[in-house]
Amino acid sequence: MFSLFRDGPEYKKRMATPFTPTKATLSEVHSVVPKHLHEKHTGKAMLYVMRDVICAVVVYKLGWFIDPAARSLVQDYGFSTTVGTIAKWSLWALYWHWQGVILAGWWCMAHEAGHGSLSQHSWINHIIGYSLHTFILVPYYAWRSTHHAHHKATMSVERDENFVPRTRKDYGLPPESSAHVSDYHDIFEETPIYTLARMLFMQALGWQFYLFTNAMGSPMHPPGSNHFQPSSSLFKPHERNGIIASNIGLTFMSCVLYMWTKEVGLANFGKFYFVPYILANHWIVMLTYLHHSDPTIAHYRNKQWSFLRGAVSTVDRPLLGWAGRFFLHNVSHDHVAHHLFSSIPFYNQPYVTEAIKKVLKEDYNYDSTNTFRALYRTFTQCCFIEDDGDIVFYKNKHGQASRVLAAGALDNEIKKNI
Repeated sequence: MFSLFRDGPEYKKRMATPFTPTKATLSEVHSVVPKHLHEKHTGKAMLYVMRDVICAVVVYKLGWFIDPAARSLVQDYGFSTTVGTIAKWSLWALYWHWQGVILAGWWCMAHEAGHGSLSQHSWINHIIGYSLHTFILVPYYAWRSTHHAHHKATMSVERDENFVPRTRKDYGLPPESSAHVSDYHDIFEETPIYTLARMLFMQALGWQFYLFTNAMGSPMHPPGSNHFQPSSSLFKPHERNGIIASNIGLTFMSCVLYMWTKEVGLANFGKFYFVPYILANHWIVMLTYLHHSDPTIAHYRNKQWSFLRGAVSTVDRPLLGWAGRFFLHNVSHDHVAHHLFSSIPFYNQPYVTEAIKKVLKEDYNYDSTNTFRALYRTFTQCCFIEDDGDIVFYKNKHGQASRVLAAGALDNEIKKNI
């Protein structure tokens, strides 16, 4: 049990190893991935979509038996009201967990559709992605746009769109040469309860906060940028019709939920949809945050950034174990492979991961640390980066980086072979 609170051996090894950017090339990485893994099978993808929908419907139908079953334990079988209450809320907790995971899987499937990896026909990808994302109140075309921008500039301090680190200057910290530990503590030292409250807020509402305010997005966009305004700087002019279509879908879904709530009552809306929706967002925020935020992973500025360096500067994690593979479609287990080959179908990504390990070797990042431990570690240790430096790491509340550059690391030539 205590292993749940320990860092994984892979993380410890990275901590103890000075960092050198990968010496592999894109051509080497591409050469080890068999061509048949790139093939898309519409029928196979549709079976996965049907499976996801059926799982959600079955769990939803079972949910309607929870309250009657709890009442029956008391009224028909003579159990105490305490036993009935415990059984009732235990079953609801089970429903919330699994429906939250399943709906997070819908998000992941729509994400795959946004990359065009489900079918060779773009209209099929868009119908699937738009439908699944709209059901869980995600603006499909809007988020697809910023997510594609993220893939084009992953881990670039200047150009990445998601989880961009804030700098010493952003926090008003004094220069490193004159800063004292107390300067960092004044900004980053928190009581445990306040830290917990901030974490809970991020996990419950961080996704919506990002969509509405571009929180942790690129600072190159003006304050007030969001995923619902067609004229936002987040989007290119030719994408504006898609943003409008996303908003129409969200409006329609909101009306459906309103009418359904009038039919079943506010309490049932909360139990059947709202709580799983919040938990789905929790899994989404957790996996995306931990893919790209870690004390041992480098961020690059323009002089040292390349597509390959950015793509391999993410972390594969066994989130939810078998359930993460089954319901979340390998998005956390094979995220490095996904950044290198985002158009390869998710069901082939485990094979891609095994192939690229042969080339990347020690540059492949994996972390077996319990995901909740990793979340707390990242949340409390990834505070800021320096204003300068071509390859930088997060620094903690003491102003210290967990990893250092190896001697001569900046002398390595950027290899952008295609």
